[in-house]
Amino acid sequence: MQLYDSFGPNPRAMRMFLAEKGITIATKPVDLLKAENRQGPYTERNPGGQLPALELDNGQCIGETVAIWDYLEEKNPTPVLVGATAEERAETHQWQRRVELNITENIYNGFRFAEGLELFRNRLPCEPEIAPGLKRIAQARLKWLDGLIEGRDYIVPNRFTIADIILYCCLDFAAGVGQTIDPSLSNMQRWFRRIDNRPSARTSLHPSAEKLKMKG
Repeated sequence: MQLYDSFGPNPRAMRMFLAEKGITIATKPVDLLKAENRQGPYTERNPGGQLPALELDNGQCIGETVAIWDYLEEKNPTPVLVGATAEERAETHQWQRRVELNITENIYNGFRFAEGLELFRNRLPCEPEIAPGLKRIAQARLKWLDGLIEGRDYIVPNRFTIADIILYCCLDFAAGVGQTIDPSLSNMQRWFRRIDNRPSARTSLHPSAEKLKMKG
């Protein structure tokens, strides 16, 4: 197998997952900042152009982060980060999608259409006028999630999962591009510090993070 890796919050989430699992996979760097992921030969393997991607020994390429995680968890069941049963897997994916649809996609597009516009304007459709609204929606939904996680340590009750990895890597990145967690959201603040203290949070940072002054 070969992992296509780069700077960025989603590749960092992949590295954090691997660190939590104790899995080592050979990697091939792709320069996200130079848009190598949006042109051949990378797009011949992963037409979606996203990073990361996992190329299997048979040549098949999996280009969606959560799909890669599902595959790797089935091959490496412990420690459990998705779920050990059908019920646990469904619960994890329920919260994963709530996090993505309500928060992380709004944060990422708010960045792409504003601070990141020069980087992304020729890579994907960008709508600068809606960036402020997307950022407001993300903050409103963080407040919503703050209420839901009252009294628990993780996004999914009683279990550290991929939902925590997804949200943590997004919020750590967002703090460097002007989208911070409202200090009044005490549950979210405690949750973030808890995840930030995991060894995988440190080891997953890309070597370029300090130079770029962004957490990816």
